[in-house]
Amino acid sequence: MKFYEVVFVVRSDASSSHVGTITDSMVAVIKEFGGEVTKTEFCGLRYLAYPIKKSKSGHYVLLNIALASAGLAELERRLTLDEDVIRFLIVKVDKLDNNPSALMRRNIRESQSGGRA
Repeated sequence: MKFYEVVFVVRSDASSSHVGTITDSMVAVIKEFGGEVTKTEFCGLRYLAYPIKKSKSGHYVLLNIALASAGLAELERRLTLDEDVIRFLIVKVDKLDNNPSALMRRNIRESQSGGRA
């Protein structure tokens, strides 16, 4: 099995529970092909750098996974077919990092300082 980081963006008008449902369905695909999800981060609603499909913001989700190539092809296919997923990126990594992502560290730092960067 190889290690991957998967980031996908869900339309901004989707509810948090719907984002969780989409994430659960992607995790089910990974497990169906014998893969493993080591980390799931819901990064929340964030502004996009540029509008995508008339959306200016979206819900970001990060998954750290271990998966064989056949399962990766199916995961990619399902992410492409889901109408609520407006963008996704799959990156192969040498090892999985279980520490919070840079985005989550920034959110934690902002919440501790009262909203100031």
